[in-house]
This record gives sequence, C-alpha cells and structure tokens, in this order.
Amino acid sequence: MNSPITRIGGKKLLRKTICERFPEDFDRYIEVFGGAGWVLFYKDKHAKLEVYNDADGELVNLMRCIKYHAGELQRELDGYCNAREFFEDISAQLDMRGLTDIQRAARYFMRMKLSFGADGRTYGCNTKNLSNAIEYLTDVQHRLLSASVVIEHKDFENLIKVYDRPKAFFYCDPPYHTTEKYYDVQFSEDDHMRLYNVLSAIKGKFLLSYNDDEFVRELYKDFNVVALERNNNLSTGKFKELIITNY
Repeated sequence: MNSPITRIGGKKLLRKTICERFPEDFDRYIEVFGGAGWVLFYKDKHAKLEVYNDADGELVNLMRCIKYHAGELQRELDGYCNAREFFEDISAQLDMRGLTDIQRAARYFMRMKLSFGADGRTYGCNTKNLSNAIEYLTDVQHRLLSASVVIEHKDFENLIKVYDRPKAFFYCDPPYHTTEKYYDVQFSEDDHMRLYNVLSAIKGKFLLSYNDDEFVRELYKDFNVVALERNNNLSTGKFKELIITNY
C-alpha cells in the first residue's frame, strides 16, 4: 500500500528495491527515520514487532492520530480545500499553541498534501483529490492497527540502543548529507557521525539508505556499499543513492 503523505526524501521509487535487500532472519523491524513510511507500508507486515520512529513531532502526531483516531481526523479534514490562502493559514496555525492533537494532525496532513514537492513550505499550485486522500486514512489505520505498529518519537541513537537485539533489523533513512536544510528537524554533521558510531556497534542488522556522497562512502567504507540510481522526483535526470548494510 501507499503512504498517506509524500515527504522530501521519501522512498516511494526505491521501496521495492530496498525491501528485496532485507535480510531473511529478523523478528523485529525498526524504521529509525520513519518519514512518510513508504518502506513500512510496502508490506502488510515485516516482522512480529514493527516500530516506526521519527524526530519530527508533527509527523509522529499525525501517525498516532491516524492509528487511534482516524475517524475524528477525517471529520476534522472534512471541508478543507485546495487554495493558497488556506495553505498559508494552516501553515501559520501550526506555529500557534492551543490546537488539539487532531487539529494539528489535520493541518500538518493538509500542508504536506498542498505543498510543492512535499516541502511543506510553498503552495503547490496543482490539483489534488483531497476526498480520496482523506478516505484512504481508513486503510492506513487498518495497517497500523493490524500489525500493532509501535510509534515512537525518540532520538535515533537512543532508539537503536533500546531496540537492539541479535534478531533486530534497523532500516535507516536519515537526512541526506548536505541536504539537511530541506528537513524540519535539524540534523548536523555530528549526527551523521553519531549514527555511524551507533550502527557500528549493534548486535542486529541494518540497512542504510544515503545519497552517493564522498563523505558517506568514506565513513562506511568497511561495510557493504551498493550504488543505485533512481529518477529525480523534483527535476529531470537521475539521482544517485547508496544502500549500505552490515550483512
């Protein structure tokens, strides 16, 4: 199934390729940088235990509201429209205090739907079938509930240490090196190093997706690195990516 939203760096175009490279023997699946969850939603269930995590509180709140309150969220979204003024209003309201979790989730959901390239910042100026997108939240709720997906909002290093076991499998899709400015949550050079250090010491297995960058290649030179290309979803041409594993 598809993700309910699109995000910059989403893995819609690579999810099949990524899942084909998963190891065979794991009983817990942890998406450390969950984002839009394209890889999570690719299958009905990846493992006995599934964990979705992200550092973006707005995104985590949306996923929790879809899981536990999809009907209320759909009612809140009823009547929302595709208009520049509306997009600017809901974007400004997200910076205000006093909204309920469902009100925040509805505004964030619509901001991502209406923005250009899912950047959440600029109005997209194109048509959207909002009714279908809102109705689809029922299917997403079923996926999250049927697999009892745990939704976390933790720092990646702490999360990895908490869930690490010999049969744990971590899928990591961090902000790409030198593209951090496009994300709402800050990710520094030190964070790239922290991720490397914690992954180097785990008992379980990991698959890491990154941009094909000299810094990344040098950092993970002792692991298995495979180069891939995909269509660039924001412009013409190809975008080079790396798949890095410890197995």
